[in-house]
Amino acid sequence: MTAMNVVGEIAGRDVHFNKKGFLARFEDWDNDLAYAMAQEEGLTLTECHWTVIEFLRDYYAFHEIPPSPKVIIRAIGEKVSEHTPCTRKKLEGLFPNGGCKQACRIAGLPNHYCHSC
Repeated sequence: MTAMNVVGEIAGRDVHFNKKGFLARFEDWDNDLAYAMAQEEGLTLTECHWTVIEFLRDYYAFHEIPPSPKVIIRAIGEKVSEHTPCTRKKLEGLFPNGGCKQACRIAGLPNHYCHSC
């Protein structure tokens, strides 16, 4: 463990976070950890949340950078907002405690791309 990591207990296990509060190791993430992190932030994960989380993880695993909100909306917007156009406001409404920053944190990404978060 480096001095930049912080250890916290979530979902009954020790988890390492980087200095920005994101999971230090992408591969340490699992669904139980996501549920526990969301619960700590007062968020109940729905099917729409999981659609975003799974996209974030798949995108990061392939590109090694988090997607921007614009990329998320273009790729999965119709799944997030079926009857009305998906907007950044709608996407951020799913994760009200930081928008893309909160979504990336719960998805286990080590950082976020959204500079306005």
